[in-house]
Amino acid sequence: MVKKINKDLTAEQKLILFDDGTESPGTSELNNEKREGSYHCANCDQKLFDSKTKYESGSGWPSFYDALPDAFETSTDFLIGYARTEYHCKNCGGHHGHIFEDGPKPTGKRYCNNGVCLVFKKK
Repeated sequence: MVKKINKDLTAEQKLILFDDGTESPGTSELNNEKREGSYHCANCDQKLFDSKTKYESGSGWPSFYDALPDAFETSTDFLIGYARTEYHCKNCGGHHGHIFEDGPKPTGKRYCNNGVCLVFKKK
């Protein structure tokens, strides 16, 4: 489903987006990002999240309680021995993270995103 891999991606971004890698927790500069704006796919620039849905989950990864409409497709992975819902950019197919059911209201969801797969754009 990958339409085109951006040639400017780092090796770590390629590993996470297209080979199901994961960045180390607590390493993303976006964990502390508090400004108003939007988060985009590092590969294709598709707008994925609004900053209003970002929250501190304590997980070590940028977390959001909701995504923008039609931003992602989901699938189930068993890479760590049990089922998890993983989400991929609907535009380029890049893997961003997993959705958990332990987030805040109003959705109760936690989109746990690899920070290196996102680009923040200030409003």
